[in-house]
Amino acid sequence: MPYKKAEQKFSGKINTCEIGAGDAAITIGGENSLPFLGSEGFKTAVGIAITDSPEDWAECFGTIYGDDLNNPAAFAKAAIEKSGADFLLLKLASADPNGANNAVENCVATAVAVEAAVNVPLVIEGCKNAEKDAKLLEEVAKALEGKNVVLFSAVEDNYKTIGAAGGMAYGQKVSAESAVDINLAKQLNILLTQLGVKSKDIVMDVGSAAVGYGFEYVASTMDRIRLAGLGQNDESLQMPIVTDISNDAWGVKEAVFTEAEAPEWGNLEARGIGMEVSTAAACVVGGSNAIIVRHPESVKTIQGLVSGIIG
Repeated sequence: MPYKKAEQKFSGKINTCEIGAGDAAITIGGENSLPFLGSEGFKTAVGIAITDSPEDWAECFGTIYGDDLNNPAAFAKAAIEKSGADFLLLKLASADPNGANNAVENCVATAVAVEAAVNVPLVIEGCKNAEKDAKLLEEVAKALEGKNVVLFSAVEDNYKTIGAAGGMAYGQKVSAESAVDINLAKQLNILLTQLGVKSKDIVMDVGSAAVGYGFEYVASTMDRIRLAGLGQNDESLQMPIVTDISNDAWGVKEAVFTEAEAPEWGNLEARGIGMEVSTAAACVVGGSNAIIVRHPESVKTIQGLVSGIIG
């Protein structure tokens, strides 16, 4: 008996969101079914992360990038060349008031230099301090007006500033960050749209965790969000999902313990890539529209996975 694919029909559809400008622009979202099950061809974009504070990154990245690791613009260019990533995430971690406390103007200059160095869309992350990020991402949005970057990410304590400056005043995209909870994700999306940010200019950062470290909560949250957006046609949950797993995957013991500390675990770099690929693959099949990883080989592997599934 010939195989006949059964396709479930949904009343809702995920918004499309364009990031980047000109020939470099890409579009994420737009599917009307669960991942890889519909006729429209779900596809996940794969980005690579860099930082302006790589001091705590694994030694293998020093080997990969050499002196470029300490020059964000050169780092960005090398990361794209070595990985072939669809987009780039710049982490402005040096802005952290509890760390280097780098001035906003210095971080903005870094973002401008990185944007000029690459020809892919940019996602710009702050330092995870809500007060500092509000000021920083507002200035980044202003400096990169017309570049259609994603401001990663707005939280409940700063969404008004980031939403007004990013999604409205300077025409950037806004990522809404919630902590692995469908209700929190929905609430922040509603707050942003009530503020005046258009739904098509919002993406969701619903949280992540490395596989084996509570990832089942991430998986169930993604499932519930997608089923609500598609099956219940809940417009407040129809934004594309962007998931940065680079910190989680490279922060667990399997990717941190040196070969001297755990010789039986084998090569440290291979372990980090393995954690990253496993986590990213799980997010892909869970419905994330864009995945962000750290290692160039992880980018290539996940791009191959997506291409292989969609044929």
